[in-house]
Amino acid sequence: MAVGRAPEAGSVTETRQAEPVPLAPDPPARRFTVHRAWSVAAVAFVTIIGAAGFASLPGLLIEPLHEEFDWSRGSIGFAVSVNLALYGLTAPFAAALMDRYGIRRVVAVALTVIATGSALTVVMTEPWQMVLYWGVLVGLGSGSMALAFAATVTNRWFVKRRGLVTGILTAAGASGQLIFLPLLSWLVEHHGWRPAAITVALSALAVVPFVWLLLRDHPADTGTTAYGAEVFTPKPPPVPGAARRTVAVLLKAVRTGPFWLLAGTFAICGATTNGLVKTHFVPAAHDHGMPITAAASLLAVVGVFDVIGTIASGWFTDRFDARRLLAVYYALRGVSLLFLPMLLAPSVELPMVFFIVFYGLDWVATVPPTIALCREHYGEDSAIVFGWVLASHQVGAAVVAFAGGVARDAFGSYDVVWYASGGLCAMAALMALVITRPARSPSPDLPAL
Repeated sequence: MAVGRAPEAGSVTETRQAEPVPLAPDPPARRFTVHRAWSVAAVAFVTIIGAAGFASLPGLLIEPLHEEFDWSRGSIGFAVSVNLALYGLTAPFAAALMDRYGIRRVVAVALTVIATGSALTVVMTEPWQMVLYWGVLVGLGSGSMALAFAATVTNRWFVKRRGLVTGILTAAGASGQLIFLPLLSWLVEHHGWRPAAITVALSALAVVPFVWLLLRDHPADTGTTAYGAEVFTPKPPPVPGAARRTVAVLLKAVRTGPFWLLAGTFAICGATTNGLVKTHFVPAAHDHGMPITAAASLLAVVGVFDVIGTIASGWFTDRFDARRLLAVYYALRGVSLLFLPMLLAPSVELPMVFFIVFYGLDWVATVPPTIALCREHYGEDSAIVFGWVLASHQVGAAVVAFAGGVARDAFGSYDVVWYASGGLCAMAALMALVITRPARSPSPDLPAL
C-alpha cells in the first residue's frame, strides 16, 4: 500500500485554499459638529462686546465736561440718567420688535443709532445737547441692544443650557468694558474726551456688517432645531402690533406679585451697578486723589471678574433655586458697599483690590436667575416681561446716576450714596426670598442653595 499518496482530483478529501471573506466596512467615523446655536451665541457675544463702549464712557466724562464747560455734576448726571432710563424703557419694545422684524434688523439699526449719537457729542456745547445726543439717541440705541437681546437669542436658540448661555451673553458686556475702559480712559487723559466718543461710535458701527452677515433670527432659518430640542419647530410668522403686544404683556404681568418683586429687586440692582459704581466710582476715587486712569483700570478689573461671576451664576441657575441665589447676591453686594467709603484712597491698596474682585463677581450675577424666574412665571412672554423688568433696572440706575451727582454737589462726597445703596441691597435680598414659585415650574426639583 502506497503511503502518502496524494488524493485524486475531485476527492472529498482534497485540500482547497480558503477563499478570502470580504470584511464588513468600518462604520463611518462620527464627525464632531458644533450646533448652529453656539455660533449664533458667539455672534451675539461679539456684537454685545462691540457695543459695550457706550456703557464704559459716562463715568469718564463727568470730570472732563465739568472742567471744560463748567457744567454741574448734577446736569451731567441728568444726561446720563436719561440715557439709562431710555436704555431700560426701550428694551421691552425692542423684544417685541425682534418678534416682528427679526433680531438682525433691529440690532443693526440700534448699532447705527448708537454710533450716530456718540459721534454727535463731539460738537456739543450746551447741556441740553448732551441730553439729546447721549441721553436720547444713545439711550434708544443701547436699549435695543439691552439684555432683552440676550434673552431673545437664548429663548429662540436654546432649550438646554439656557442659564449658562444667559450668563455668557451677559458677561459680554463686562468683556467689552474690560476692553474699552483702559483704552477710553487713556484717550480721555492724554487726548481729551472727544477721541473717546469717536472711538465708541466707530466700534458700534464696525459691528453692523458682522451682525447683518452672520446673525440669524430663528433656528428654522438654517433648517435646524434649537439646541436641546427634540423636534423641529417652524419659524413663527411675524407678530404684528409690537407696541400693542408689549403694553398688553405689561398689563398682564403687573397683575402678578412676582413681577413687582422682580422689578423691585432689579431696580436696586441697576441703582447699585450702572447708576452708582459705573457712573460715579471714577469721580469718587478721583475725589480721594486717585488718578482717573487708575480708577478706570479698577473698573476694568471689575469687568474681568464680572465675566467669571456671571458665567458661574448661569451655571448655578441651572442647578439651584434662583430666588435664593438672588438673595445671596444682593446681601453680599450690600455688605461690600458699606465698606467702600473706608477703602477709597489716593493709591490702590490690597483691601480695594479685594473689593473690586468681590464686586466684580457679583456685578451682574443677578441677571441669569432673574431671567430664569421670568421664564418660569411668564413662559413665551418672558423676553418681553424681562424687558420691562430691565426697564426698572435702568430707571433705578437713572435715579441714582442723577441723585449721586446731586449728592456730590450738595455734600462734597459720595459717602451718603454708598451707605444708602448698601441698605437698598439688604431690602432686595429680602424681596427675592418672598418670590413665590409658579404653580407649574419647569424645574421643580432644583435644590435649595
